[in-house]
Amino acid sequence: MEPDVESLLVAIPAGWVTLSDRRTRRTWSVEVEAFRLGVFPVTQELYARVTGGWPSAARGGRLPVESVSWRSAVRFCNALSRQEGLTPVYRVGVGEGAVEWDVAADGYRLPTEAEWERACRAGTAGPRYGTLEEIAWYRGNSGECPHEVGGRAPNAWGLYDMLGNVWDWCWDTYDTEVYGEYRVLRGGGWFDEHWSCRASVRRRGHPDFQVDDVGFRLARSAGD
Repeated sequence: MEPDVESLLVAIPAGWVTLSDRRTRRTWSVEVEAFRLGVFPVTQELYARVTGGWPSAARGGRLPVESVSWRSAVRFCNALSRQEGLTPVYRVGVGEGAVEWDVAADGYRLPTEAEWERACRAGTAGPRYGTLEEIAWYRGNSGECPHEVGGRAPNAWGLYDMLGNVWDWCWDTYDTEVYGEYRVLRGGGWFDEHWSCRASVRRRGHPDFQVDDVGFRLARSAGD
């Protein structure tokens, strides 16, 4: 029997996190409210159960779903919310129109990048929450392919694959003035060198971008 999705989310406490961007050499602090985040990236079996689709380049139920765009991740969150009797978080425009976040909705959503980094760090201050070889699938140990979720050590808050395996889509735009609607990616993937698998690293992708080392994980607001 498939586990209940809600049981696969862990509570993340409120607190502050400092983000940074190497390109602009900018740092900024964000206060994060308590929320819940998926213990694992969304798996192919869960994605197929909700959507009927298997978009991934590599096939396996316990593998993280990949080759999914930001828009596909948003649609998945809404579909899962409807299936579980929750109010969808996202209002999606006609075609590929604008996506709005209904903050009063109680459904599933993507984490903000500040939420993602706070959850990834789990109270640590260094570039990683543990030794890279023990916590992440990356180019040095992955065999250049994704691996089943949960195969490396978790962080102190019980989250797996926050670094390596697949990048996670976040809600935020990367830099609207320069890159328009491009969205933030976090965490590094199975094809990345060690320097990309750090808690602070930011990458960007067009909302329709799909590639075989990009997936996502679910979040819900704490009051939901």
